[in-house]
Amino acid sequence: MDDTGSSTHPAGVQSPLLNNIVNGTVDYKGRPVLRSKSGCWRSAYFIIGVEVAERFAYFGISSNLISYLTGPLGQSTATAAENVNIWSGTSSLLPLVGAFIADAYLGRYLTIIIACLLYVLALALLAFSTLIPSDCTNSIDGGSSCSPQLQVIIFLISLYLVAFAQGGHKPCVQAFGADQFDADDPEELKSKISFFNWWYFGLCGGCTVGIFAVSYIQENLSWGLGFGIPCIIMGFALIMFLSGTMSYRFREKPQERSAFIRIGSVFVKAAQNWRTSYSSVSLQEHQHPHQFRFLNKALISCNELNEDESVCSIDEVEEAKAVLRLVPIWFSCLPYTTVLSQTSTLFIKQGATMDRSIRSTFELPAASLQSFLFLSVVILIPIYGTILVPVTRTVTNIPSGITMLQRIGTGIFISIVSMVVAAVVESKRLKTACEYGLVDDPNATIPMQIWWLLPQYLLTGGSEVFTMVGMQEFFYDQMPSDLKSVGLALSLSVMGIGNFLSSFLIAIVEKATGGDGDDGWISDNLNRGRLDYFYYLLTGISAGSFVIYIYVAKSYVYNRARTL
Repeated sequence: MDDTGSSTHPAGVQSPLLNNIVNGTVDYKGRPVLRSKSGCWRSAYFIIGVEVAERFAYFGISSNLISYLTGPLGQSTATAAENVNIWSGTSSLLPLVGAFIADAYLGRYLTIIIACLLYVLALALLAFSTLIPSDCTNSIDGGSSCSPQLQVIIFLISLYLVAFAQGGHKPCVQAFGADQFDADDPEELKSKISFFNWWYFGLCGGCTVGIFAVSYIQENLSWGLGFGIPCIIMGFALIMFLSGTMSYRFREKPQERSAFIRIGSVFVKAAQNWRTSYSSVSLQEHQHPHQFRFLNKALISCNELNEDESVCSIDEVEEAKAVLRLVPIWFSCLPYTTVLSQTSTLFIKQGATMDRSIRSTFELPAASLQSFLFLSVVILIPIYGTILVPVTRTVTNIPSGITMLQRIGTGIFISIVSMVVAAVVESKRLKTACEYGLVDDPNATIPMQIWWLLPQYLLTGGSEVFTMVGMQEFFYDQMPSDLKSVGLALSLSVMGIGNFLSSFLIAIVEKATGGDGDDGWISDNLNRGRLDYFYYLLTGISAGSFVIYIYVAKSYVYNRARTL
């Protein structure tokens, strides 16, 4: 090879290495990168490993959080469920902030490092908070936390530090992993598609192991150890991520204005021209000229004599419309995530009252049933891709079998079925408690195997294969090209708002049904509550929102340049 970067063959024919340089990417020092020495799987393995560790740590905490709140911290069931939902909602909304900071300022690589460091600090504080002595007992008196104030403060600070860390990590790692593959190269494009499959497989694997292992340690050995192990795992994950730095590909920053500024300027300009007539606007080059017509006014120059006055381009207006079209879909998916939030709160409290013994030597932690949700996802995703897609493709002639919105709607319908099943099982549990005279004993084990809850978890996992994966694909695909990470964060924010709505709904139900000292639907003693009524309420809300979703989805117009 000579100094010009060309290789000379024996025949004397020079073969330039230009084709071996990946356009639009640089290495960690800002130099052009060679395809043969950077990115692809050599980098992706490090990034997938970090995601597996992060999901292990996050679900090791979140899956059994309600048990810690109602146990060592002495909170009531309703209060603990509200607190878990608020925290989960905050965790799912913060990726919007993390995505903005990464895309506009720090970049994905640096944001991931900062998030990992914050994770380690937060988990260390979380483990430390369990060492502070508590005066709480396991009696259920319906009161709020009876723990020392210092323990509660440190616990909450560390818990929300985890939320901030997850907010920086979640939207950046997957996008950074996808950056390691060049979509313009046919071979790397195939690997990129495979990357997303292995990514979700690793994600669910980390969740499953975290739920099984950490929840068992927390309930049978020590809460401090149960919070400390995820801290150690995240420390190793950070080291692993840094060790792959020399092989990573980094996207070059575009020279044009930020997408945030472009889209924001469309709304500002349209507002300034709101009195202007539409006759001044040429609609011939628009993809969707009659949709959100008020944004077309951003194309108008109010003062034609002023040559310095800036107007928005048609492409910028179309970008703004593309984002605005997502809003009705986003809203109509909120009830689905409200249903999904029950898997980490009330489903667990149900399981805690049931017979969890396996033979006579092992008691299954109630939170561990969540792992079956992720196992069902791992099993069903290959089935979806290898069987369902080819079969439906022969009928619909759509490359993906069904459209993204049809995929989301299918999952919403499955979640409605899961709520009906959950309500029926809860009615069965209450009937069993009554038959054995255990209604007034909140600590009694109902002679009913915990496996009765398995169908509702499996159905919920099946709904995720359709709706959650479909939402990620939809919001990523339909967002402007340089807002892809924000699109992923937007799909996560649906889950965040859903958790807040679940917390709000629980508070309303508790107040409406539990007045004057009576046991409400969501009672500390679930045997005297009517959790089945609450599940039926969620079923009704979900069914109503499903009708709205169908209407919104039918009226949605896909971006012309994008695939279904």
